[in-house]
Parts: sequence; structure tokens; C-alpha cells
Amino acid sequence: MKTIIRLFTSCEGKLLSVLRIFSGLLMMQHGGQKVLGFPGASKMPFDLFSKIGFAGLLELILGLTLAIGLFTRTSAFILSGLMAVAYFTVHAPKDFFPMINGGELAVLYCFVYLYLAAAGGGELSVDRLRGGKK
Repeated sequence: MKTIIRLFTSCEGKLLSVLRIFSGLLMMQHGGQKVLGFPGASKMPFDLFSKIGFAGLLELILGLTLAIGLFTRTSAFILSGLMAVAYFTVHAPKDFFPMINGGELAVLYCFVYLYLAAAGGGELSVDRLRGGKK
């Protein structure tokens, strides 16, 4: 058991980076669908001045900055807030329980991004190369 704990402890910074990279890439897909119609066509035309259009732009741009680890804490904090707003304005009015209202991803993203805002980008990030904290 101690060997497993030591293994995970030694990989902590890299695993934090993996979480950041993949959560950023996944968020880019949500933004890309709304802004670019890729992957998969958007359900409505892109309008930057709509709530969904602005959210899509944030998801696309901040998802990219998160994936490369640039301005990680700021990007993650904004995305965490965006996911909280998405949950309470889109999902919560449908039902109290996320499993029923379809908001599980919004809740999960919200807390993953809140964690990344506190923890930073990890060892493999542009922030680290720029001399910031990991």
C-alpha cells in the first residue's frame, strides 16, 4: 500500500497536468460546437451577443488556455463560475437532482475547475515555463 501511495505522490504534478489538459480539451469541444458547429452541429446559430454564444466563446478560448496551461488559475476560476451559472440557470430549474436535470457534467466541471484554480496547472504547463507557480 505504501508503494502505491509513493507512486501516486511522485506523479502528483504530472497527473494534475493530465487533469487540466483533458478537462480543457473537453471544454473546447463544448465551445467549438456552439461557436464553430464542430464537433457536431450546434442546435442554434452562433450569436456572440447571446448567452449561449458568449458562453461558447468562453468555453472555446478558456478551454484552450487551460489545455496548454496558460493563465491556468484565472481561466479555471472563470470556467468554474461559468459552469455554476450554467447549472443554476439551465439545469436546476428542471429538477433538484443533477442526475434527473442533466446537470451532472456542469457540476463536475464546476468543481474540477475550482480545484484547478486553487492547485494551478501542474508540472507540464506554460505557466510553469513562464516562472509561475505550478
